[in-house]
Amino acid sequence: MTWEQVWNVLRWVLAALVAGFIGQFGKSLALRLIQRKRAKASQSDIPRDPEIERTKAQAKIEKKRAKTEVKRLKKS
Repeated sequence: MTWEQVWNVLRWVLAALVAGFIGQFGKSLALRLIQRKRAKASQSDIPRDPEIERTKAQAKIEKKRAKTEVKRLKKS
């Protein structure tokens, strides 16, 4: 066998090993992403307390008002 033939065989062996490595960890990554998405979806199914939601909305409105006031004062 010549070095050229040996190198050709080694390239194919390395390509197969790399493909297997990528395939295995790609599968693990895909399973982890699916699991994370399912966990997030199950958390969003939990009913929320309307009082907490109202409080958050009021805080957000106040923050926007304060930001608008600061911008207005900077312009004048």
